[in-house]
This record gives sequence, structure tokens and C-alpha cells, in this order.
Amino acid sequence: MAEEKRKPNVIVFFTDQQRWDTTGLHGNPMGLTPNLDRLGRAHTHVANSFTCQPVCGPARAVLQTGLYATNTTCFTNAIPLPEGSRSLAHYFGEAGYRTGYIGKWHLYDGAGPVPADQRFGYEHWLASNILEFTSEAYETVMYDVDDQPVKLPGYRVDAVTDAVIRYVDSHQEEPFFLFTSYIEPHFQNHLDDFPPPDGYREQYTGGWVPPDLAALGGTTHQHLGGYYGMVKRLDEAYGRLHDALKSLGLDKDTIVLFTSDHGCHFKTRNGEYKRSCHESSIRVPTVITGPGFEGGGQVQELVSLVDLPPTLLDATGLEVPERMEGRSILPLLRGDREGWPEEVFVQISEAQVGRAVRTRRWKYCVDAPDKKGGRDPGSDRYVEQFLYDLQADPYELTNLIGLESHQEVAAVMRERLKRRMEEVGEPIPEVEMAPVRRSGQRRATVVEAST
Repeated sequence: MAEEKRKPNVIVFFTDQQRWDTTGLHGNPMGLTPNLDRLGRAHTHVANSFTCQPVCGPARAVLQTGLYATNTTCFTNAIPLPEGSRSLAHYFGEAGYRTGYIGKWHLYDGAGPVPADQRFGYEHWLASNILEFTSEAYETVMYDVDDQPVKLPGYRVDAVTDAVIRYVDSHQEEPFFLFTSYIEPHFQNHLDDFPPPDGYREQYTGGWVPPDLAALGGTTHQHLGGYYGMVKRLDEAYGRLHDALKSLGLDKDTIVLFTSDHGCHFKTRNGEYKRSCHESSIRVPTVITGPGFEGGGQVQELVSLVDLPPTLLDATGLEVPERMEGRSILPLLRGDREGWPEEVFVQISEAQVGRAVRTRRWKYCVDAPDKKGGRDPGSDRYVEQFLYDLQADPYELTNLIGLESHQEVAAVMRERLKRRMEEVGEPIPEVEMAPVRRSGQRRATVVEAST
């Protein structure tokens, strides 16, 4: 009788607040991500990857459950996953996988240790709920399975990565699912800084500035060098992980998903760093390596964070639960695009109660002005806020909402938004049109609106 083939291991390498255009894969000329670039070209690069909730906790709830944030009820930070929630750890654990979590959790309402009943199926545990509250750049403290503090040496990215490699080394003989959640390159609120390793800020200060940041300013010139330095160290850690897998003979048996929870707009779109519908806030880098993803090339379809949990389950041969609201990207790797959505849907909280849809060409966003983003999960009434032509204006510097020339586009996008809201269980809202503005521009057609 033939020996049953071992199930592939799965590692999630999850960064925090990383823009898509920090990578060479997306044209950044600073050389920040040589490891991600190389492996993305050799395996699968998801070129158009988006969060469906640009806030830390809600995005994590989506990735753990495969459900939109309003359906987990975790629509803002500091809301625990509801009792009875099913996480990726449950699905993999029931399939015979060992499960582990290392890093930032952010799905509890405390700062440090996460109670056992709030870990949702993870066996091995070395984490803090809000990692920046229990650690500094060179002082990493997390909590083990017994809620005991563990101080780890080195720069925080390295400390977490060391723990990841130790876990991999100790689980060579059995399939495992390991979720690794970094705090970098997230802004450190209490420091008003992006703290990179010593010497890295100087290397990248004064370097290439993305066009949206160059045009709008914000805190870019104060912070971009530190931010780039953090991204660089994350890529080095990603390379170290792949080196460890290769040295242990696990590189051909391990799927590694690299992605982020949201981007960073450096106070150019509102008074902080995320929580907006703009590309700088919602577009993230995503690369998947390992069995099933070798030579997968560049996926051009629009992919949402909610699609990644079913993708990981599908790639390991596990059944994708019907309740998950995304879909596996594996058919896209085979050239099967039938039924793939033409847009991604985004829910926005805390800074506002907003909703957005993004197609290849268009971005449309609405706001609920009489609702509070930290209190209200949604609304039955919204007002048009933004419309962007991403083909002509990829960095979203010209808001077309209300322009007479783009009324037909707005109408098509409005119906797309209502349909997607209905699909995820939200009430079909009333959407108040923006006041009409004369533009003198050529009128965009319904045909253009469908692109």
C-alpha cells in the first residue's frame, strides 16, 4: 500500500500597514524587498490584492474567519471574536494539523495576554493582543500559552522571526499551520515614529516617494525613511524563513502566504494612516509560495483579503466551508476565471462609516455622515464621497464625484455597491447623489463604467 502523501505545511507571514508599492514587484526602485520579489516571480504574485477592512483588528477577523467584518461583528478594533467563531486554526486542527500563533493578535479587548478561550483553536501560543503596548523596537515581550511573559532578544522583527524558525524546526515531523503576525511596519503611536533597526532610517531617507505622497505631503518626509527601513527588515526576515525551510528540507512541502492587513497614507487622506478607501490604505502586497503555487505567475484579477482563507484551505485539499464569503484563487492559476467578481468590496470603520467598490478602472466610495465609525457598524443611508478613474489617475488625485461628465459611471458603481452590500447581508441602502458639477469634460459612457 502506497504511503499517504503528507499534507503541506502552511505559514502566514502577515505584516501590518504595508503599502503594495513598497515592493519591487510593484515598481518601488529602493530595493526594499529582493526576497519577496524573487519568490513572487518564481511562485504566485497576486498583483491586485486588497483588504476588505483597512483597520488592524477587523482585517485580522476577516483573515481568521473568511467572513466580512460586519458578519464577525469585529467592525472596529478592541472587539473580540464572538464565542463560537470558527478560525483557520479550527479548520486546520480538525484536519490533523498542529496549530501555532506568534505575534500580534488584536482580536481581544485587552493589551497584553490573550485568555485561552479567546485564542480560537491555536495550540502553540506566543503573542500579545496589541504588540506595540507590550514591546518596543528592541524590547519584545509576548505571552506564552500559560500567559507568562517571554522576553525575546533582538530587533522586534528578528525576535518574532527567531520564534517562528524555532517553531518550524520543532515541528518537522508533522503538518502544521502557523500564523505569524508582525507589528511592523505599523506606525508606533506612542513614539510618533516608524522605528526601523539602527542605521536603516538613514539609508532610505530622501529616497523615492510615491506620487500620491509627493503630491499630498502629510507626514511623508518625516516618516518615510523609517517606514522603508522597517519594510526592508521584514523582507530580510521573510528571506530567513525561506532559508530555514530550505535547510530543513521543508521548502517543497510548505505554503507561505505573505500579505498585509492594510496600507498607509501618512495622514494625507484623513488625520491618521489608514481607514480610507484610497489605494494607499486598501491595496496590499500578496505573494504565495509552495506546492500548488510554483510558477503560478502573476494573478491580475482583483483579490480581496476574504479570498485568502478559502485559498489556503483549498491548497491543502481541505473543504472550504460554505459560510466563508470569499473564494479560492486556485482556479485563477489554472486560467479558470468564470464567475470571478469584477470588483472588490471594502467596509470602512472608525474614521467614518464608509463603503467602497473598486473595479479595474473605477473606485467609488460613500460615507454615512450621521453615523460614528467607532460605534456604528453600518447605515441605511450614505452620501457619495469619491469617484476615481484609476486608469487615468492611479494615485487618486482628482475626485470625479458629482461631475456631470461622470454621472453614468457613478450610477453603475452605485448599483455595484448596493449589490455587494446585499450579498454580505447588509441592508440595501439609500445613497444620496453628490451635487452635480459642470466639468467641460467628455462624458464617460456606460460601456466605460463596466471596465
